[in-house]
Amino acid sequence: MRELNTIRNRSVFMTKLALATLLSFGVMIGSVYAEENIITVSHVYVDGEYIGTVKDKSVIQDYIDRKISEKQEKFEDYQLAPSKKVTYVTEQAFTPEYDNKKVLEEIKQEVAIEVKTTALQVNGETVAYLPTKKAAETALQELKTEYTDKSTQIELVSNTNEKKDMKPGDSVVTDINLSEKVSYSEARIKPEQVMKIEEAVEVLKTGDKEEFIHKVKEGETLEEISNFYNLSAEDFMLLNSTLSLGNKLEADQEVKVEQKGPYVDVIVEKEGMREETIEHDKKVVETDELYIGESEVKQEGSDGKKEIRYTKTIVNGEEKETKIIEETIIEDPVEEIILKGTKQKPSRGDGSFVWPAVGGIITSEMGQRWGRMHKGIDISGVSDRTIKAADNGVVSEVSYNDGEYGNRVVIDHNNGYETYYFHLASVSVEDGEVVKAGEKIGVMGSTGNSTGMHLHFEVHKNGSVKNPLNYVSN
Repeated sequence: MRELNTIRNRSVFMTKLALATLLSFGVMIGSVYAEENIITVSHVYVDGEYIGTVKDKSVIQDYIDRKISEKQEKFEDYQLAPSKKVTYVTEQAFTPEYDNKKVLEEIKQEVAIEVKTTALQVNGETVAYLPTKKAAETALQELKTEYTDKSTQIELVSNTNEKKDMKPGDSVVTDINLSEKVSYSEARIKPEQVMKIEEAVEVLKTGDKEEFIHKVKEGETLEEISNFYNLSAEDFMLLNSTLSLGNKLEADQEVKVEQKGPYVDVIVEKEGMREETIEHDKKVVETDELYIGESEVKQEGSDGKKEIRYTKTIVNGEEKETKIIEETIIEDPVEEIILKGTKQKPSRGDGSFVWPAVGGIITSEMGQRWGRMHKGIDISGVSDRTIKAADNGVVSEVSYNDGEYGNRVVIDHNNGYETYYFHLASVSVEDGEVVKAGEKIGVMGSTGNSTGMHLHFEVHKNGSVKNPLNYVSN
C-alpha cells in the first residue's frame, strides 16, 4: 500500500513538473515574438505643432543638416538655423503608422533655412539686417565718418586745455549725434536679405520716400514740380488723382509730392577758431587849406585783427548753423583821416603859365608847317601822360573832332588868355568846371588827325594866337 502511494505521488509530481515546463516555454516563445514586432518611430513637431510621424528622425534631421550645409558654403560667415523649431517624440508600438515622404514634404514647405542676424532699427522700424550687432554698429560708425573730415579722428574733445590751445584755422569735432533713436534686435531672415556694411550705410543715407504737400508758386507747372522732386508724370498723377495733365495750376494751390530722405541725419558739432579782419573806419575832415576837389590823407588807416572762437552745426555734411562764443581783438584798427578841401578854386589866372605836361620834349614848334600855319607846339616823349591846366581858369569847351583835333579842351583864364589842348586820349573835366594851375584835365593821346601820341598846346590872348614858348618852358 505504501508503494502504491509512493508511485501515485511521483506520478502527480511528474505531471506538475511537465505542466510547469510547458508554461515556462510558452511564455518564452511569446516574449520573443513580441520583441520582434515592436517598432520605434518619431513623431515630428514644428514650433510645437504635430505634423506627422516618421520611422526615424534622421529622415528629417539629415535633410535640415544638408540644407544648412549647402547654404553655409555661400554664407560661410553667417550663423544658419531652421526658421522654425523642429522637435521629436520617440515611441515604441506594434505596427505603428508613419509616412516619411509626407512629413518630409511638410518640412520642406514649413521650414526654411535662415540666418541669425541683428536688425538695425530707426525709431523701432527695421531698415537693415546685418550679420552681427558689431556689423550694425560699424555701419553707423561709417555713416558718421562720411560726414566728418577724413583727416579728423572722431574723438570728442572734453579737455578744456586742449580747446584753449587752438590756433586760427584749427577745428575739432566735439560731438556726433544721430537725429533719430537707433536700436538693435535679434532676427532670423533669409540669408539673401542680409546686407553688407556698405549697403546698410547707403540705405541709411538714402532712406525711403516721404509724402508731403507742395504749395504751387505763381506760374509753376505740373512738369516743373515733377522734375524738381524727380517724380515721373505717372507717379505724380497717382499722388494727385483729381488732377489731369492738362490742368492749369493756381498760385498757392496744394499738391501732393514725395521725395526720398535719409532714415537718420548725422549731426556733427565742431568747435573752431578763425581770424577775421576788422575793417578800419574812414574819417573825412574838411579844410580850407585845400581847394574844392582836392583831398589829402592826413593819417593812413590800417585794418585790425580778431580771433573768433565758434561752434558749428553740420547736418549730413551741410553747414546749418554757426554761433560765435568768444571774440578776442589781437590788433586794433587805425582810423584813416582824409582832409577834404573847401577852398574855392580861383577861376582867374595870374598869367604865370605852367608846363602842361609831365616832362616831355617839343617835337614841333609854332610856325609854317606842311604849307599852313601850325598854331601851337607839340609835346611828346613822356612816361606819365597826364595833361595839366596851364593856369587857373574855367573849362569853356570839351569837344571832339575826329578829322582834326580829336578830344579837345579849352580853358578860359578870365584875364584875356585862353589855352587849347588837342588829341587827348581821355578828358577828366567838364564844361564850366573851375580848374587851377597844374590840375589834371586829361591824358595825352593820339585822337583826331594825329601823327602819333602827343599834346598839341596853344595859347590865345584876346582872340589872337600867341607863341606858347613865350609863356611856358619845360
